[in-house]
Amino acid sequence: MADNKKVPGAAEDPKVSTLKDLPGEIPNELPHHTSLIQRHAILEKSPTLLLVASLLVVTVGGIVEIAPLFWLENTIEKVEGVRPYSPLELAGRDIYVREGCYTCHSQMIRPMRDEVERYGHYSLAAESMYDHPFQWGSKRTGPDLARVGGRYSDAWHVDHMMDPQSVVPESIMPKYAFLAETRISPDQIRATIETHRLVGVPYSDEMVAEAEADFRAQADPDADWDGLLERYPGAPLGNFDGQPELTEMDAMIAYLQVLGTMVDFSTYTPVASR
Repeated sequence: MADNKKVPGAAEDPKVSTLKDLPGEIPNELPHHTSLIQRHAILEKSPTLLLVASLLVVTVGGIVEIAPLFWLENTIEKVEGVRPYSPLELAGRDIYVREGCYTCHSQMIRPMRDEVERYGHYSLAAESMYDHPFQWGSKRTGPDLARVGGRYSDAWHVDHMMDPQSVVPESIMPKYAFLAETRISPDQIRATIETHRLVGVPYSDEMVAEAEADFRAQADPDADWDGLLERYPGAPLGNFDGQPELTEMDAMIAYLQVLGTMVDFSTYTPVASR
């Protein structure tokens, strides 16, 4: 401590010297009752005051972030081609979520050169506007799947799901062979689509009415696909797992094959104001 002649002892006087007091001396730190930086101790010692201050900060922050949204017509740029999932794709997406695939695979390509060169065009907000919840992910133990649709054949996906190491030897992905052995029915698909419509997904009355028929038709090579394609343009079609029965493998592959295929990036032009 500097030798401050004005203060005979710290025990007798808690105040300390400053440059203003003794320009030739090295000043001490300001004591807690005179330092603005140390005033947070008042909050720390009073749980009630700390709670009130915390609520005030959260309220102000929430208003700043949320209030502007009420003056915006739409927070997501509408992009041509983006449509709701077909019934079979939606069922496959539910299986994807059920099996926790999002814990190892992201579905969001960031606008960085290395990601764009590896995976394709960076992800658009509109591409996940009908995902409830979205599948952006936060970890990549495996590759990003935002543009996996059409990149591999149905047979490749079947082999990969049955035995990942048979096509990617270094993969640590577990086997999902049971998907090909688990039959799937459209009993609940109409209710699922109606639920998604409640949260804003624009399923029409016709889509709801034809949900069960579309569910079966998408994986049936002998079905009439005209109505299905009119309702869900660009939907992947065919017997995805090669079996006569409709299985969870069909639904999963239908979902994977549509990812990243809805937007035609050869003609896409971003809105300049966004």
